Amino acid sequence: MKPTAQENGPLIGRSVTRREDPRLLSGRGRFVDDIALPGMLHAQFVRSTVAHGELTAVDLTAVRSVPGVVAAFTADDLGLGDITAQLGRPREEFVPTAMPVLARDRVRYVGEPVAIVIARDAYAAEDGLEAARVSYAVRTPVTSEEAALADGAPLIHAEAPRNTLVDVSLFATDGIDEIFAAADCVVRVRTRTGRQNALPLETRGVVAHWDDREEQLVMQTCTQVPHQVRTVAARCLRLDERAVRVRVPDMGGGFGLKCVVGREEIAAAAAARRLGRPVKWIEDRKDALTASFLAREQRYDVRAAFSADGRILGLDAEVVCDMGAYSCYPFTAGIEPLMASAEMPGVYTVPAYRVRGRAVTTNKAPTAPYRGVSRPQYVMVVERLFERAARELGLDPVEIRRRNVITEFPYTGVNGITYDPGSYLESLNLCERTLRDEGWYGHRSAAAAEGRHLGIGYACFSERTGYGSAAFAQRKMEVVPGFDISEVRMDTSGAVTVTTGTMSHGQSHETTMAQIVADELGLDLAKVRIHQGDTDRITYGWGTFASRSITVGGSAVRLAAGKLGEKLRRLAAARWDIPWEETELGRGEVRRRGAPSVALPYTELADLAYLRAHLLPKDLEPGLTATATFDVFNDGTFSNATHGVVVELHEGTGRVEILRYVCVEDCGVAINPQVVEGQCRGGIAQGIAGALFERVTYDAQGEPSATSFMDYKVPTAQEIPDVAIHHLETPCAFTGTGAKGAGEGGTIGAPAAVLNAVNDALRPTGIELDDTPITPEAVLTALRRTPPPAHTERDR
Repeated sequence: MKPTAQENGPLIGRSVTRREDPRLLSGRGRFVDDIALPGMLHAQFVRSTVAHGELTAVDLTAVRSVPGVVAAFTADDLGLGDITAQLGRPREEFVPTAMPVLARDRVRYVGEPVAIVIARDAYAAEDGLEAARVSYAVRTPVTSEEAALADGAPLIHAEAPRNTLVDVSLFATDGIDEIFAAADCVVRVRTRTGRQNALPLETRGVVAHWDDREEQLVMQTCTQVPHQVRTVAARCLRLDERAVRVRVPDMGGGFGLKCVVGREEIAAAAAARRLGRPVKWIEDRKDALTASFLAREQRYDVRAAFSADGRILGLDAEVVCDMGAYSCYPFTAGIEPLMASAEMPGVYTVPAYRVRGRAVTTNKAPTAPYRGVSRPQYVMVVERLFERAARELGLDPVEIRRRNVITEFPYTGVNGITYDPGSYLESLNLCERTLRDEGWYGHRSAAAAEGRHLGIGYACFSERTGYGSAAFAQRKMEVVPGFDISEVRMDTSGAVTVTTGTMSHGQSHETTMAQIVADELGLDLAKVRIHQGDTDRITYGWGTFASRSITVGGSAVRLAAGKLGEKLRRLAAARWDIPWEETELGRGEVRRRGAPSVALPYTELADLAYLRAHLLPKDLEPGLTATATFDVFNDGTFSNATHGVVVELHEGTGRVEILRYVCVEDCGVAINPQVVEGQCRGGIAQGIAGALFERVTYDAQGEPSATSFMDYKVPTAQEIPDVAIHHLETPCAFTGTGAKGAGEGGTIGAPAAVLNAVNDALRPTGIELDDTPITPEAVLTALRRTPPPAHTERDR
């Protein structure tokens, strides 16, 4: 039986079956590569083979002679404007850098697009690439942040001294040096995190064509931010924004990689307009691994001061983020260092804080946000500091956290952010109790006696979600995301269509948003249809990133549904000649309060609103449509969690085996608990991947090492453990549904918990690891410092 709101209680909070699954699991999904238009051509890109150099010649003469090739264009041929992301900060804090759609005079990383080749099929396009002749005056590449900051380093952008795009000190508590000098214990962590690829199942792609009737360039593309793509495409092609329409079909993952504006999609769209024929570009996996937006490569040097009883007194941090060759649009190269700087104190009551955050440019593919955006890194650093302080002070690592987590709310931190109520201490206690009750502490002791290496590690963290315009404005972004708009429209059959500016790429919006609307209107879930990802049908939207969809987009949807519900009640009240306050909604009808047998079904009211509008009261307009906006004018809402991990280190191979993974999470009211658990498990898998496996490296010439899955180590189902998930619920006060965001939390906690568990297992060696990914070589080197276990009579 189909679920109906109010029939068996509210739909919010119930794990109703995902509405997307029948379509997607039966092969009826429609992704970019499924689109085929009459006369469609195929595009691929001539890409730079050097990391740093001047373009001295781009000869496409032979390309145009390859059988099947229709056209080939350089930057000069297309004459497109550049993509430039801006921050409203002084020059000493931020240096803007223009990213050309196709490289013009200079190349800055291996894989940078230099020219576009258009052919009748994808194979001919690849053949055309082989015929391109590109000449370079090679410059010395810069392949690390140390090299970028070194005296006399080659400049990647002439306008950026010392290859620094962002250099900001957001906080510096007065007297912090004296606090550290007087502290009973000062611990320090220096760490590096590996460069990663977001690896969505579906690579980037676009099908673009010019619609003569509408005088529009239509781009069907897999993006998290369709309106931003529209804005940038219109500017680059020098079109009115109404002359560009962006539509998003089904999308196979994004994870932040697709919440920035790419170059190739715009070049393909420009070629389609130039040729007057549809053009498709699908990124192959090699380009996705080497030339797409990457993430995560960061270096931290952080000190923490503690009192003798384990109370944290201060944090002092240096953060350097390798952002690659260009700033991404719209977030800029500031996205990583500003996130780390603003939110590093996290779940702890840190009274003093100083931080300097820098973004440097190197000859690598540019960086985009990736699920969590610096939080997996700085949480790992802070959690390592607490582990180290616990050891120095002779305290239990869980107990030292208990003494420092925020317990009184609302809490305004040293970073100026106000945290709404959460369950920081409760999640920590439940996570530890779960592992103790399951006997893992005893297993660890028994394993040590047998000469095996078991370790237990924890990570406590919060996830700031529901960033509104006020929060993004604090970063001084020129483009300030935040609000969302929704329209809810009922037709004459009583069915409802909902538009939202969010963009689903696997988060189950078709289900969860429908649950919100069905509850608000008292409708059968099957009567609600969610529409996303079409810039002509949705007034404006910021898309999906930063766990904003349910907190911001869902709140706008709820408000719009509430307005529509009020109009239905006013219609019914006019028919009964009573105040509308004496009506209520329920099960597809408006009822008279106190007399439930007196009711008008939505179909009859819709018939009145559309087909017999002459009967409407003068104060009610025809139709059943409502629009609402929602923004967050405070600091957002904070989900929180504690992750607990048990690992075993294997001698001989250095393999880290995860024996148990427990997640205690609190994202407020879970609209659909099963969906939340899916988000947790997927995020944890990506966090484990960063902790143990994934890393993109470069040689001295700036050539990326990981060009296929033979080189880029991705965990399989065999390496990812089953995850036990426990839910706590601290409702958000301002989202209406009580929901907080849940999209990134799993990723944030996993690296810290895994690293702490590994170091717990290594404790007898006296060696600690601080960098990720944790390689088998690093584990083996540490284990070899362990003396062999003493032999017993039984062993002999």
